[in-house]
Amino acid sequence: MATLRNLKIKTSSCKRIVKELHSYEKEIEREAAKTADMKEKGADPYDLKQQVSSLPSRRDVYSGCILSPVDMNAPTGSAEINSENVLAESRMMIPDCRKRLEASLADLKGILDELEELNQKEGPEFSEAQSTMADVEMLFQKIEV
Repeated sequence: MATLRNLKIKTSSCKRIVKELHSYEKEIEREAAKTADMKEKGADPYDLKQQVSSLPSRRDVYSGCILSPVDMNAPTGSAEINSENVLAESRMMIPDCRKRLEASLADLKGILDELEELNQKEGPEFSEAQSTMADVEMLFQKIEV
């Protein structure tokens, strides 16, 4: 049975996935610019491929990715991250985010439909959910174009 609590959860889930999608898009732009800049400056191919980071990336922390054993044993606790791999991984996450967003949007629509059938379509939660649903649908239209 659909409740306002479930509606809030599904609305927040949609918002979080949209935010994550935008984050990956920005990361792609940033890493592509960084790689292009390194190539333009004539960086050594080894330097182009390797980048040292003292902390795991946001992607490692939030998506549950596990660094390889070689990376885990890097000196001073730093992890070697291939710059081009970071770009490729970010590009691979976009379709995953879209699929999760589609599923979350379908769940949100289902709860909205159930609440409409029960005549519980008033209140700030309902209007926020409809607004979020419209925003996500506009995002999908922009992606398709």
